[in-house]
Amino acid sequence: MRITCPCHFGLESVLKFELVRLSAADISAADGRVSFEGGWDMVAAANIELTAAERVLIELGTFSVAAQKGRTAFDPLFDGVMQLPLEDFIGRDDAFVVKGSSLNSALHSVPACQAIVKKAAVKRLQRAYHSEALPESGAVHTLQFQIRNDICTLYLDTTGIPLYKRGWRQNANAAPIRETLAAGILDLSHVRADTQLCDPFCGSGTFLIEGARRAMRIAPGLHRKYQCENWEQIPKEVFRKARENAREKINREVQFHAFGFDCDPEAVKLTLENARKAGVADRITVEQRDIAEFAAKPDWNIVCNPPYGERMLDIEQARGLYRTMSRVIPNDIPCSIITPDTQFEKLFNRKARKRRKLYNGMMQCQLYQYW
Repeated sequence: MRITCPCHFGLESVLKFELVRLSAADISAADGRVSFEGGWDMVAAANIELTAAERVLIELGTFSVAAQKGRTAFDPLFDGVMQLPLEDFIGRDDAFVVKGSSLNSALHSVPACQAIVKKAAVKRLQRAYHSEALPESGAVHTLQFQIRNDICTLYLDTTGIPLYKRGWRQNANAAPIRETLAAGILDLSHVRADTQLCDPFCGSGTFLIEGARRAMRIAPGLHRKYQCENWEQIPKEVFRKARENAREKINREVQFHAFGFDCDPEAVKLTLENARKAGVADRITVEQRDIAEFAAKPDWNIVCNPPYGERMLDIEQARGLYRTMSRVIPNDIPCSIITPDTQFEKLFNRKARKRRKLYNGMMQCQLYQYW
């Protein structure tokens, strides 16, 4: 099967390297996604072990939906779906829903496209099963179409609840960073098994917890369920074996420790609570401390997502924080800082050794890195 994993723009190289470590075949990266070849065992491993992927999708097919003379606008979409082997993945009694998006296409109405894809899928399955009745009483399957420049790709979502929802963060402070984005930033910041990680704006503890679990090689999806586990089409032992393989990789004999600080006492409590739920409380130390009182240790690797104008503080308050950071963070300590403020280097009073464009939600940011 051809499998595709969407990811945050800018994290394609991180995700590609994770797939190399999983021994995925024929890996290719594009903007915001990485594709590869594999069977059900790779679907299970990708869902459980990938830290930077948002979902694991099976690619069912790609076709043109460009207008054709003498035909209605939606005919190419209907015909394209009709050619795909949906019965290989959706049983006669299975339920299936349709989601999708469209960009730069005459087929700009997503609800209309959903209706056409659903209609074509029903027709294809009726023919395949020689039945007019499709009760949709079984396991749920999600068909996801993506139309870009009149090219449609249809996927089958194996994940269900997005992969960034690890299960340990039921509560969060205002504007938390997604776990998948945090994991990618930690990889780019060279956080390893012996790292002494520090986040001076720890919030709900995302960097600290993802860092600890990464250092110990605890698979992010080890303790959650996936939509495809309910399908009759996938062998039951596949996910059991994938979880066993993931457990065998865990290494609790590492030197990693994380230090978090926040001026908000509720954030400190929240970080400790989330760390306990994530099973890494013994790897994390958290204190209430304002950035003006921050005192870095020489062996720390600082990774942070400071508050900024469009998110929590007003712009001038945020820029005041950056000036304070420039005074309390020494030049010789490695640090990675994500922010959308294009004036950050000037305010921080030093030029980054490396910059990388990333998106935090829909907001374009830069990851400024100093070594």
